[in-house]
Amino acid sequence: MSMRIFFLSVLTLMAASAQAAESPLIISDLVTGTASHVRLTNSGRQPVTAWSLAAITEPGPGRTHREVYTVDGYLSEATHGLPKAAERLERLMPGESRDLPLDPLPPGAKVEVVATVLDDRTAIGEEEALVAIFSNRAKERDALKTVVDAFNEVLPKLHGADALSALRDRFSALVARQDNVPCHAALDAVQTYKSTSDPAQIDRSLRTYADFVTREYDLAVKHSQRR
Repeated sequence: MSMRIFFLSVLTLMAASAQAAESPLIISDLVTGTASHVRLTNSGRQPVTAWSLAAITEPGPGRTHREVYTVDGYLSEATHGLPKAAERLERLMPGESRDLPLDPLPPGAKVEVVATVLDDRTAIGEEEALVAIFSNRAKERDALKTVVDAFNEVLPKLHGADALSALRDRFSALVARQDNVPCHAALDAVQTYKSTSDPAQIDRSLRTYADFVTREYDLAVKHSQRR
């Protein structure tokens, strides 16, 4: 067997394996109308960290419209329980069911799972949706790295109000240049700490937040690598 034929055979086996994999997510209890929602259940043995659902309608004879909803909750391993953490955006644990809101749907609409990512980074479903999920994770990983790098450069050298001022300048510049969620969140955090007058308390707050973002970054590094 030539190397070319062998390579093609391997690709064929990989494609067949991907097609054979089934999502553990189960759709049920679809409600249409002004308060449309659907129930999603994880029937698998590991957390589902991301998914894409497609709401399919027929606006006219021979016409089909598909609206895709994507949730990526891999960071909820770190953010679960925080005041601003939205439960509906968290990963779906084994055996867990969750009602998810949808835009208003007409009678006869259907909802199906088009992409699923498991905790071990196994990807199941439509390639376009999966590529988008992992691409966004890579962007989030890189953004978190800029925040972690800022803390690692500033905290060993400066303390109290000086550290706060330096980090505020760094994050303001990052927001102006990149305008992403991790940089915005870091800037908001250091802005909150400026009302603290105790230098030791400022240092503790900054270190606590730095440790939290570092954990998020470690998760992003892991989950941005597709299996």
